[in-house]
Amino acid sequence: AVKVNGFDVRSVTQKSLRGTIGVVPQTASLFNDTLRANVLYGRRDATEDELNKAAQDAQLLGFIESLDGGWETMVGDRGLKLSGGEQQRTSIARCLLKDPPFVVLDEATSALDTLTENSVQEALDSLGNQRTVLVIAHRLGTIRNADNIIVLKDGVVAEEGNHDELLAQNGIYAEMWNMQLNSSKRNSGTSLAQEFLKEASFI
Repeated sequence: AVKVNGFDVRSVTQKSLRGTIGVVPQTASLFNDTLRANVLYGRRDATEDELNKAAQDAQLLGFIESLDGGWETMVGDRGLKLSGGEQQRTSIARCLLKDPPFVVLDEATSALDTLTENSVQEALDSLGNQRTVLVIAHRLGTIRNADNIIVLKDGVVAEEGNHDELLAQNGIYAEMWNMQLNSSKRNSGTSLAQEFLKEASFI
């Protein structure tokens, strides 16, 4: 059975279960509305202070304050007026405002370039404070500090442990880590690591 905080999910209502979960997907789901409306979707009764705090923790407040329209700036259809990093930070701010005890990060930085990923990662670190976070990722740098990492291959658990333990096993994770590290140093486009990413997933 799947349990959340010790409770079998079959014993609770779907509404109450969804209320405890926040999701930051690979592609942010933004509406053709203002930044305020998009972040407030996380919790519509939030105060102005709570809204600003969520944006600050998501590394978004400085960007909003630099805009002529501030919070009332329209983001465009699917957030097309924002950069990829701004879209993701808006999605993270929404999740922070909801303040759920359980968060799912589904490839939250995989579509971003390295520089943008670094800034978004700071926001994700804030999101992980005082809550349970399930991270689905191929970029291993985003899960390096996880308490427990599960390596899936062909739909089954191939390895499990923290970062240091998995490196010591010198298996799939260690091979992937070394290739991504070397690829990052070379700053090349397509690497061998991308081929292996097709074979394994990490949680």
